[in-house]
Amino acid sequence: MTLIIPFPAGGPSDALGRAVAQAMAVNLKQSVVVENIGGASGTIGLTKLLKAPADGYLLGFGTIGTHVANVALFKHLPYDPVADFEPVGLAGMASTLLVAKLDLPASNLQDFVTYARANRAKLTYGSAGIGSISHYACVLLLSNLKLNITHVPYRGVAPAMNDLMGGHVDFMCDQTTTALPQVSGGTIKAIAALSDQPLPQAPGVSTAAAAGYPGVNLRSWNAIFVRKGTPAPVRQKLNDALRSALADPDVMRQMTAVGVELPRGADLEPGAVSALIARGLEHDVPVLRAKGEYLD
Repeated sequence: MTLIIPFPAGGPSDALGRAVAQAMAVNLKQSVVVENIGGASGTIGLTKLLKAPADGYLLGFGTIGTHVANVALFKHLPYDPVADFEPVGLAGMASTLLVAKLDLPASNLQDFVTYARANRAKLTYGSAGIGSISHYACVLLLSNLKLNITHVPYRGVAPAMNDLMGGHVDFMCDQTTTALPQVSGGTIKAIAALSDQPLPQAPGVSTAAAAGYPGVNLRSWNAIFVRKGTPAPVRQKLNDALRSALADPDVMRQMTAVGVELPRGADLEPGAVSALIARGLEHDVPVLRAKGEYLD
């Protein structure tokens, strides 16, 4: 079996995908090979899944980016996220942090909004590229704050983070998985958790809700998908293996340490993924389209 991760190795989706694949292999009693097929915001990898037999031997690791943001950012998306794929189940969710260069004169979201409104013409924010989670989150945040700030897209989160650390961009909206190590290391600072609940991994960082923005609750998610038409018994077997993987103590320890929330209860059902996609298509895609940034 093969799990396609449609992003380069080393990123947050790759780390989660590899941990889950290894644990699923134990339950399935066969190897699950991880294949990184990056490019075009995840569309190249998922297009390979689209062309494979619907037998469950080729899996795809989809995200809020591949299944929601890409609908807005591609004028000619080579797949339909609902009609072409079946969700096996959620693999993990991660909250988002608003992080900034160390000398940005703001330490919480209220200060940030005040400063940004006064200096919007000269501010910039970095991202891992158009369509990335870091781009998606900042577009939704700034739309909620009614701010228009210049976007500087990079080819991946690492160069974007390096330029934030160097002060070449002013802020980012990044997943906890990649932002927390830099915050802990003192190379950037956390302004706010873009969530309605405090993050245990970021004690002392206030939430957007506490700052008066309860609508800012931006969580990324990762899920496993198969081709549409994959038989129901196969999908159930894969879901069982995924549930077992997410209950593995090593997976739980690895992911909790970097701020990944593993699904529990009803969130383990494939329908939870379908609901997340539907909500994103209804609420987030219009905001992203209004931004007018496209990948093709």
